[in-house]
Amino acid sequence: MRFLFAITFLFSVIAPGVPAGAVEGGKKKDAATAKEAQPKRPHIVLVMADDQGWGDVGYNGHPHLKTPNLDAAAASGLRLDHFYAAAPSCSPTRASVLTGRHPNRMGVFSWGHPIRPQEITLAEVLKQQGYVTGHFGKWHLGSIRADSPVSPGANGFDRWVSTSNFFDLNPEMSDQGREVKMKGEGSMVVADLALDWIRQNAAGDSPLFTVIWFGAPHLPHNAAPELAALYAGLSKREREFYGEITGIDLAFGKIRGTLAELGLRDNTLLWYCSDNGALSVGDAGDARGGKHVLYEGGLRVPAFIEWPAGIPSATASPVRCSTVDIFPTVLEAAGISIPVGRPLDGISLLPLFRGEMQLRPAPLGFWNAGIPGQFTNPGGVVNKVLPTIENWSDNKVERVTRRVEKIPKHKFPEDVYAGHSAWISGDWKLHRVSGTGGEKVRWSLYNLTTDPRESNDVSKQYPEILKDLSAEMEQWLESVNGSLRGADY
Repeated sequence: MRFLFAITFLFSVIAPGVPAGAVEGGKKKDAATAKEAQPKRPHIVLVMADDQGWGDVGYNGHPHLKTPNLDAAAASGLRLDHFYAAAPSCSPTRASVLTGRHPNRMGVFSWGHPIRPQEITLAEVLKQQGYVTGHFGKWHLGSIRADSPVSPGANGFDRWVSTSNFFDLNPEMSDQGREVKMKGEGSMVVADLALDWIRQNAAGDSPLFTVIWFGAPHLPHNAAPELAALYAGLSKREREFYGEITGIDLAFGKIRGTLAELGLRDNTLLWYCSDNGALSVGDAGDARGGKHVLYEGGLRVPAFIEWPAGIPSATASPVRCSTVDIFPTVLEAAGISIPVGRPLDGISLLPLFRGEMQLRPAPLGFWNAGIPGQFTNPGGVVNKVLPTIENWSDNKVERVTRRVEKIPKHKFPEDVYAGHSAWISGDWKLHRVSGTGGEKVRWSLYNLTTDPRESNDVSKQYPEILKDLSAEMEQWLESVNGSLRGADY
């Protein structure tokens, strides 16, 4: 069950730059004049790749990849050179995008864990405030049955054509619970679905919120033959991987071009990123590690934002930002108050858009609790999640989905923070590693500016910094654990 009735009392629409109850000549403006004075709320398009590392784009210097559309967008908007996925794997990061909260707060510990139905999502908030909402592509936050409490529809999306997990060519999808078998390169299929929906709604009075989550370049790396052929002379593994990324680039170029054709580009906030760091075949740049670990290679991803009406000049920013920032940033851009009553881990980046943020004003926390992922069938539709399947209640995806409605799912001790956690404050990054029972805590400290590979632990050289940051981090871990146990609902 959703608690949207409570949102009515928590939100109000505030047009950016227009104070509530604006007056003119000592009297309130009439409704028509006030409406004309308010800036039009932007359309929002969030695009995410699946397993694309920081270096897996042409604009970050890759020696082989051809990504001209991504490169052009990064060059014309706000390029975020130190952008972090909230987690080093897919489902948790997707949960962070929708909520602005660390995924452990809602039990999305690793890939395949469903989002809690009690969370307030970005789609729900925007829909309640007049946006038309659509989700297209990878979901991976629970069942995509029509009656699921954690489907895209249950999370605020009016229109959705989604897959339970990754996909490549000819994806099988759930069209709001109805099986559909698509033909074509996976990223372009998803882009076309989203663009058809955007065209249908572009002439309406309501702003659009569109989420496009590609399934590439996730394993098993089956690129369209003509795209793999662009990388002749390289290994088959590289040809298929790079071909999938070029497929993303072509699909993104079509999205970007269609927004321009429809006259929507100027006032569309178009945000691109990946869900976690590099695979072994990928490129993490100068960073240590890759997918599934909390070192920079597992968290730093390519990211940029285009919004000509809100970001009029091209710039590249070194400010550290994260997927948890998408929720508060989008809401402020839309003139919608941030929800109260539950902790957020993200901040609004609108000051960065205006050139007013030189350093991140709040730390970033990460926590891999060591809880394994949940396998969901990559085809995901015919065999696993649609209502046409007999005995669906015995399906693992559905069993997990039903369990997530109970809070808490696990009885976590209040003062045990098992696994690997990390804390970024300014240029400092602190790591905390402990056993499953919270025993034998080990700390390490790195300066990301002088040591981007996190190879030189300086915790003994800077004991005061270690003391201060470890206290901040454990206070944050306590807060996350409280949310996990249900304190926010």
